[in-house]
Amino acid sequence: MKVVDAIAEILKRERIEFLSAYPTTPIIDSAAAVGIRPVLCRQERVGVGIADGFTRTTNGRRIGVFAMQYGPGAENAFAGVATAFSDSVPMLVLPLGHQRDRAEVFPLFSSARAYASVTKHVETLNLPDQVGEVMRRAFNLLKMGRPGPVMIEVPADVAVAEIGDGALSYKPVKATAPAGNARDVEAAARALLAAERPVIHAGQGVLYAEACAELLELAELVQAPVMTTLEGKGAFPEDHPLSLGTGGGGVMSGPVYHFLPKADLVFGVGCSFTRHGMATNIPAGKTIIHATNDERDLNKNYPADHPILGDAKLVLRQFIDAVKDLPGKRAAGKGTVASEVHTVREAWLKEWMPKLTSEEVPITPYRVIWDFTRAIDPRDAIVTHDSGSPRNQMVPFYRATTPRGYMGWGKSHALGTGLGLIMGAKLAAPDKFCVNFMGDAAFGMTGLDFETAVRCGIPITTIVLNNSAMAIERHALVVSHDRYRTRDIGGNYADMGRAMGGYTERVEKPAEIIPALERARKMNEGGRAVLLEFITSEEIEFSHRRAF
Repeated sequence: MKVVDAIAEILKRERIEFLSAYPTTPIIDSAAAVGIRPVLCRQERVGVGIADGFTRTTNGRRIGVFAMQYGPGAENAFAGVATAFSDSVPMLVLPLGHQRDRAEVFPLFSSARAYASVTKHVETLNLPDQVGEVMRRAFNLLKMGRPGPVMIEVPADVAVAEIGDGALSYKPVKATAPAGNARDVEAAARALLAAERPVIHAGQGVLYAEACAELLELAELVQAPVMTTLEGKGAFPEDHPLSLGTGGGGVMSGPVYHFLPKADLVFGVGCSFTRHGMATNIPAGKTIIHATNDERDLNKNYPADHPILGDAKLVLRQFIDAVKDLPGKRAAGKGTVASEVHTVREAWLKEWMPKLTSEEVPITPYRVIWDFTRAIDPRDAIVTHDSGSPRNQMVPFYRATTPRGYMGWGKSHALGTGLGLIMGAKLAAPDKFCVNFMGDAAFGMTGLDFETAVRCGIPITTIVLNNSAMAIERHALVVSHDRYRTRDIGGNYADMGRAMGGYTERVEKPAEIIPALERARKMNEGGRAVLLEFITSEEIEFSHRRAF
């Protein structure tokens, strides 16, 4: 058995379902030989995104894998792996490496060295007979602790080397998780019950731990409103009376803007509390409970009054039990908080309704998003944005009602990431209407991979909000635009999508939005990939951008 055949067999034992790859590496044929479907993209960054989106959609219970050649292939994948690392996505990356007798020679690219800063773990498989041991370490780290991408570099000569009899005694790795310290949880629960205006701040750790039911139970038990981070959007149903919506991407909903400054206690669970442009910063003067599975996050940017290290599902269950055992339950005030949330949300929406329902031409992107929420049941969909304006416009107004019904991302936010993510989501959840919103600048980065969706039979819908400009950069490109029109970009993306074999429409009037969306869904149900191009205005007003 060759090393690549052993790796393929290990992937099969770990129940890997498909291999995203580009352009060539011997692992592709080895995987295909054991029944793992290869999905070849058009560029490495999108291929990483496909594996990333698959993993996110399954909460890491089903791992996405990406493989690429050495040199340029490994170099081109870097941005995708950096995004996965910043968003804590457990996915396996298998770059081919240069053969061992020249791997350290300048200027050959070493994945093991270059990717150390954007992976949870990176290792080179130097001895063929250690393939089982190295892969076991990889899957152990993929399944436990703070999630993140793991990379195993396989030198080209090792990949085709034979391994000895008995070298592959591999059993799938079993995962485990820690609970919080019981005394610390009890003290934090007392503080939570004593707070006058607590806010629960839920991150994607709740999603990975599959702790959404526990989060809902605790919120209702103590009558605390819940906001989510960008990556945690959907961890708490945003149509629930206690939902404040999302704060992330540098924007936030009206309820988050209202409640967070007034809070006397913030209970962060499954979040990193990272001070970042894509996060909602916590105003000073709050008592902070911070429950996370990574000790590096505790006391990182904010001092934690009650630090708790543990898995979100186990910790939330501990809090529920502790609250039930303590006097002073807040449930006696049931309805008061929900009423305030409703009042604030309605006032905020009233402010924005002129944009959300505008009849102007070119179409405002807010009208596209609002009509999407009217036409599509979020329980039947998985939605993601791209970076820049589409993210800022969608995050506050799209209501995610089910776990992983929305993929938020952004701490490392390369344009074009959403296209790969949504293809991975569709592979993981073929019964869902999977939609990515991207701007025309993002399409310029990765748009040709729409052909991957067409060719590989991945029926997604890509929505391109085309304003023919880098509108969000208006503040930065002033003189250069006045003199040389540097913000202007152009193209007919519906025509490009049609040329790539997809079903496409170019929409220019507000009344055409919902019918186009309904046709797109039917086309997806029939197995066709769809590209809808909406001609939009240069909208740069956002909801409470960078308010704190």
